[in-house]
Amino acid sequence: MKKENQISQNSRDSHKTNKKADENKVPKAYSKSKIWLLAIRPKTLWAAVAPVIIGTAMAYEAGSFQLLAFLAALFGGTMIQIGTNLANDYFDFKKGADSRRKFGPTRVTQAGLVSQPEIKTAMVLAFAMAFLAGIYLVYLGGWPIVAIGILSITFGVLYTATKLALGYSGLADFFVLVFFGPVAVGGTFYVQTLEINIAVILAGLAPGLFSVAILTVNNLRDIETDKIAGKKTLAVRFGPIFAKVEYIVTLIAAALVPLVLWLMTNEHFEATIAAAVILLALRPIRKVLRNKNKTGLNSVLAQTAQILLLYSLLFSMGWLL
Repeated sequence: MKKENQISQNSRDSHKTNKKADENKVPKAYSKSKIWLLAIRPKTLWAAVAPVIIGTAMAYEAGSFQLLAFLAALFGGTMIQIGTNLANDYFDFKKGADSRRKFGPTRVTQAGLVSQPEIKTAMVLAFAMAFLAGIYLVYLGGWPIVAIGILSITFGVLYTATKLALGYSGLADFFVLVFFGPVAVGGTFYVQTLEINIAVILAGLAPGLFSVAILTVNNLRDIETDKIAGKKTLAVRFGPIFAKVEYIVTLIAAALVPLVLWLMTNEHFEATIAAAVILLALRPIRKVLRNKNKTGLNSVLAQTAQILLLYSLLFSMGWLL
């Protein structure tokens, strides 16, 4: 009887210890606004903003700037990115992919800061708001915008949902390149000009490549836990060395896009100033190559997103000169 009481007491003590450890992982001082900021991951949103800036600058240079179209594209693209981030938080929790994460930012569903119904409702609301913005864009651009909108929202959900999740199969890099690159830039340009050209598509490759670099840092940081969770990102499939090379190559390729455009068109030399952002990328590249502190990769992710924003501003100003 004494032995049974001792076992029972040990079990209760273990439960209390585990509960206390779990509670220590959950920030208690977060306000509601702070929690939802964590959920939408504002540091990643430049990936949605940058291509709209570039597409609008190119439309303006072509003589067809439309303020409402710019604002609708900016709002719609941002809402799709937010919806994708919320879907990622919700579905990764459902699949258990966040249960062993140690180095990334707090995931609000896993941390118990937001309930599953709340995060799911927020996800649907974000995509619904993107849909509403898309109605005006469809009015301007017709069926091509319908196709872009439907595919963007669909892939935003499929990024982590279902057994065919892009983020779990290694296909996410390709779709990020396409939809945060040529599709976003080309779509923004098209709704303002009702035309498209090869220069716009090529210009779109740069923000797409920067967005792949952001994704690569995320996957490199989470490589061990993703492997356990069965999340077969390219970093998991081919290893950390591949991920480091992918990060560097995508940054260099993005910086070369303005030079390629200048050589191809023999115009807009001033836009090549955007290639200088590669100098700012040297510090995050060093951190990625050393990769001694996984938590330090969080700052690399933020820095890469900031470099993307700066690139979009420099390229746009140069294109307009």
